[in-house]
Amino acid sequence: MKRLLIVCTAAMLPAFAQAQVLVDMTRITCGEYVSLPPDQSRIFSAWMSGWFNQKTGYAWVDLNAYERNIANVKQYCATNPRDTVMAALQRGTSR
Repeated sequence: MKRLLIVCTAAMLPAFAQAQVLVDMTRITCGEYVSLPPDQSRIFSAWMSGWFNQKTGYAWVDLNAYERNIANVKQYCATNPRDTVMAALQRGTSR
Protein backbone atom coordinates (compact mmCIF):
# COMPACT_ATOMS: atom_id res chain seq x y z
CA MET A 1 0.00 0.00 0.00
CA LYS A 2 2.80 2.40 0.91
CA ARG A 3 4.52 1.69 -2.42
CA LEU A 4 1.28 2.44 -4.32
CA LEU A 5 0.95 5.80 -2.53
CA ILE A 6 4.53 6.74 -3.43
CA VAL A 7 4.02 5.73 -7.09
CA CYS A 8 0.74 7.67 -7.32
CA THR A 9 2.29 10.75 -5.73
CA ALA A 10 5.31 10.60 -8.05
CA ALA A 11 3.02 10.19 -11.06
CA MET A 12 1.04 13.30 -10.11
CA LEU A 13 4.01 15.61 -9.55
CA PRO A 14 4.49 16.53 -13.25
CA ALA A 15 0.82 17.52 -13.47
CA PHE A 16 1.21 19.85 -10.49
CA ALA A 17 4.38 21.37 -11.89
CA GLN A 18 2.67 22.19 -15.18
CA ALA A 19 -0.23 23.87 -13.37
CA GLN A 20 1.97 26.59 -11.93
CA VAL A 21 1.85 30.00 -13.56
CA LEU A 22 4.29 32.85 -13.11
CA VAL A 23 2.67 36.29 -13.12
CA ASP A 24 4.66 39.52 -13.04
CA MET A 25 2.36 41.61 -10.87
CA THR A 26 4.21 44.81 -11.76
CA ARG A 27 2.99 44.54 -15.38
CA ILE A 28 -0.75 44.20 -14.79
CA THR A 29 -2.51 47.25 -16.20
CA CYS A 30 -5.35 49.23 -14.70
CA GLY A 31 -7.48 48.31 -17.70
CA GLU A 32 -7.02 44.62 -16.94
CA TYR A 33 -7.81 45.25 -13.28
CA VAL A 34 -11.04 47.19 -13.78
CA SER A 35 -12.30 44.63 -16.33
CA LEU A 36 -12.13 41.76 -13.82
CA PRO A 37 -15.43 40.26 -12.66
CA PRO A 38 -16.37 41.37 -9.12
CA ASP A 39 -15.33 38.11 -7.41
CA GLN A 40 -11.93 38.08 -9.13
CA SER A 41 -11.49 41.80 -8.50
CA ARG A 42 -12.07 41.27 -4.78
CA ILE A 43 -9.51 38.45 -4.63
CA PHE A 44 -6.99 40.36 -6.75
CA SER A 45 -7.42 43.49 -4.61
CA ALA A 46 -6.79 41.56 -1.40
CA TRP A 47 -3.76 39.81 -2.86
CA MET A 48 -2.26 43.01 -4.27
CA SER A 49 -2.90 44.83 -1.01
CA GLY A 50 -1.02 42.20 0.94
CA TRP A 51 1.80 42.07 -1.61
CA PHE A 52 2.15 45.86 -1.79
CA ASN A 53 1.97 46.21 2.01
CA GLN A 54 4.74 43.64 2.43
CA LYS A 55 6.90 45.42 -0.15
CA THR A 56 6.48 48.75 1.63
CA GLY A 57 7.00 47.34 5.14
CA TYR A 58 3.43 47.88 6.31
CA ALA A 59 2.91 45.05 8.81
CA TRP A 60 -0.59 45.55 10.25
CA VAL A 61 -4.19 45.46 9.01
CA ASP A 62 -6.35 48.56 8.84
CA LEU A 63 -9.66 47.60 7.22
CA ASN A 64 -10.77 51.23 6.85
CA ALA A 65 -7.54 52.11 5.04
CA TYR A 66 -7.89 48.96 2.92
CA GLU A 67 -11.36 49.94 1.69
CA ARG A 68 -10.26 53.54 1.09
CA ASN A 69 -7.13 52.46 -0.79
CA ILE A 70 -9.07 50.03 -3.00
CA ALA A 71 -11.56 52.77 -3.87
CA ASN A 72 -8.73 55.21 -4.66
CA VAL A 73 -6.91 52.68 -6.85
CA LYS A 74 -10.09 51.76 -8.74
CA GLN A 75 -10.91 55.44 -9.28
CA TYR A 76 -7.41 56.10 -10.60
CA CYS A 77 -7.49 53.00 -12.79
CA ALA A 78 -10.84 53.95 -14.32
CA THR A 79 -9.30 57.11 -15.79
CA ASN A 80 -5.81 55.68 -16.50
CA PRO A 81 -6.33 52.21 -18.04
CA ARG A 82 -2.84 52.02 -19.57
CA ASP A 83 -1.00 52.63 -16.30
CA THR A 84 0.05 49.68 -14.19
CA VAL A 85 -1.74 48.71 -11.01
CA MET A 86 1.54 49.28 -9.18
CA ALA A 87 1.55 52.91 -10.33
CA ALA A 88 -2.04 53.23 -9.14
CA LEU A 89 -1.14 51.70 -5.78
CA GLN A 90 1.70 54.14 -5.31
CA ARG A 91 -0.53 57.10 -6.17
CA GLY A 92 -3.74 55.88 -4.53
CA THR A 93 -2.58 54.74 -1.13
CA SER A 94 -2.34 56.99 1.86
CA ARG A 95 1.33 56.10 2.55
